[in-house]
Amino acid sequence: MEPVEIEVKFHIGDVGGLRRAIEALGAEDRGEVFETNIRYEDADDTLVRNRSLLRLRQDNAAILTYKSDAEDADPQYKVRRELEVTVSDFETMHQILTALGFHKEQIYEKRRRTYKLGGAELCLDAMPFGEFLEIEGPKPAIRSIADKLGLPWENRILTNYLSIFMRIREDLGLGFTDITFDNFRAVGPVDMSRYLDKLTAG
Repeated sequence: MEPVEIEVKFHIGDVGGLRRAIEALGAEDRGEVFETNIRYEDADDTLVRNRSLLRLRQDNAAILTYKSDAEDADPQYKVRRELEVTVSDFETMHQILTALGFHKEQIYEKRRRTYKLGGAELCLDAMPFGEFLEIEGPKPAIRSIADKLGLPWENRILTNYLSIFMRIREDLGLGFTDITFDNFRAVGPVDMSRYLDKLTAG
């Protein structure tokens, strides 16, 4: 069976209220981490042209991830083929990828608090441009959890954080491509309501 990632996102206004609601459902708090992610590309932009992603992440561990389109797409959910492995050393893995012809294309940061509920994983993500909830797991569990949390299904987001940033970057005329908290400090708070109509699945 193809290894797939099935998820949806929601933009969150009241993070504290949502966190209390998640905990009221009996979700297990797995703690918070700060992530630094590097997205790689080759000289011919092969990955982006093939709608693929190669990423090296550092939080409590170093994790190498490859994502591509899944065979069984579903308009109700974001479904991607995902191959992921923990590596022993972040910097050495970066050097290996560089030696293989990949270069550091983009850096993006995130603060993530993870909860486990049944067979699903709930991630409260603080991105430099806004707060989101990501629900990943079996499709029935995702929909059930969203309903229990009072999150309107039509407000789900099926794109990734990099695509959300590109929309913001184009609209605000930002000169940087790295999604870091330092870069957004000069920008100030982003009014995500300007973008949600085009981001949500409806």
